This record gives sequence, structure tokens and C-alpha cells, in this order.
Amino acid sequence: MNTIGMLPSTSPSELSDSTKGMARQHSPCPPKFNLFGIGVSRTDYQEATILLIQAAQERRSLIVDHMPVHGLIEACSDSSLKNKINQFDIVAPDGQPVRWALNRFHQANLSDRVYGPELMLRLCHQAEQKGVGVYLYGSQPDVLGGLKRNLLHRFPSLRIVGAEAPPFRPLTQDEDQAAVARINASGAGLIFLGLGCPKQEHFAFDHREKIHGVQLCVGAAFDFHAGTKEIAPPWMQRNSLEWVFRLWCEPKRLWKRYLVTNSIFLWKILRHEFGILK
Repeated sequence: MNTIGMLPSTSPSELSDSTKGMARQHSPCPPKFNLFGIGVSRTDYQEATILLIQAAQERRSLIVDHMPVHGLIEACSDSSLKNKINQFDIVAPDGQPVRWALNRFHQANLSDRVYGPELMLRLCHQAEQKGVGVYLYGSQPDVLGGLKRNLLHRFPSLRIVGAEAPPFRPLTQDEDQAAVARINASGAGLIFLGLGCPKQEHFAFDHREKIHGVQLCVGAAFDFHAGTKEIAPPWMQRNSLEWVFRLWCEPKRLWKRYLVTNSIFLWKILRHEFGILK
């Protein structure tokens, strides 16, 4: 086994306390592999879509994250966030470099990443076919309005059973309980979270036993599908250049993020390649 080893989802007794949440009794989730302390799932669009739609139909409480380089490095440097993410049911390889690292270090043989915005569309398509309700939680009212219009244009029979933009400040206990009650009362099987990283990851984890449905952290997917932000061309996505496109579109907001996180990720890759793990 590689120095950075597999985090199995089939033997809960072998997991540490911080990773036991990876293997829930009713969650036939794909195995995870350790990338710099973060368990990332070896999965693809087809497998993830099947598993999540089944869980959504049963309104099982699963939590799903999408892991790009930025999210991986954020989690590596924050012990609380790392502990929470390592208890998610699925942590999909959202970024091409993350997929590449899984293939390089763990022979995952993944031919493509599992990109949050793309998985969201695939799940909405299946939800429309199977009558599964979806709930949109996050962003701003104008973005939610555009997102709902565009989703319904693409999927006319999709049941959007709720949509709300929470305040940017922390919710009070009463507000939080009311939000949970609204989501559960809606009957939603899929709850898409567009709160941004890491706020959406904290929200999903903290409500994993309270919300009856699949919570998916999809971040910028709300803006992309609402049309308020441009999405990178497919050729840039395939060649790990999406970050260049986003930096071009939002240089003031993203230059520091990509300068720091991309550099740290590259350094971690090189340290592993040369066997310098500490």
C-alpha cells in the first residue's frame, strides 16, 4: 500500500474516531483514499448519481462534498474542518488535479472528475424523472431567482420544493431550527447548498442528523447555473485550467486563493513524490 493509504468504507471498526462517519450503516458509499489527511472518494458521475438518487428517494440523511484543490488545502490547514469533511459520506474529486492525485498515488483509474455543477445537473435530471423534490439553500435572492428559472427551463417537470437565501450572519438557534423545519416539511430529497466553502461544509455536517435528505455542497454551481458567473470552457476544464479562467474573471477576489493554495498543493505533491512526508 502507498504511504498515503486507503481509508476503507467497508470496515468501520478499523477507522479512527475522526473517520467513522465515512461508513454509515445505510450508505453504500464508494471507498475513500487519503490525500494529505483528507479522505477523497473514488467515484464517478454514474456511481454518484445512482447512489444519491436512491438515498434521496428514501430521504436518507447523507452529506456530500466536492473537493477541488482550494477545498483540499483549506481542510488540510483547519483541524476542525478536516475532522468534519472526513466524516462526509462522499467527498467527490471535484478538481482535475485532485483526480490526478488519486490516480497517481492510489491507482484509482478515474477517467474524469466529479464536478459539482455537472453532478447537480445530472441529479436534477434524474430527480425530474423520478419525482424527487429539490431544495435550494444559499446565495442571494436574485441568484436564486435566476437559478430556479434556468433549472425549470432545462427540466420543466423538476419539483423545486423550496428555495431560500439565508442571512450572511450566523443564524440564531430559533432561525436555524425554523430553516431545518422548512426543509424537512418540503419533502425534499436533494438539498443543494450554495453557501461557499467552508461555510457550506460546516452547515452540512452540523445538520447531518437533523435534515432528512441528501445535502450536497455545490458552491459556485448556484452562480454558474443562474448565469451570474461564467463557467470555464470544456477544454480548460479537461486540462486543469479552470482556475486560470476563474482568476481571469475575478482577479481581485481569487488571486490570493489560487496563488497560495495551488502553491501549497504543488509542494505537497512534490514532497510525496520525493518521499518527504514531514
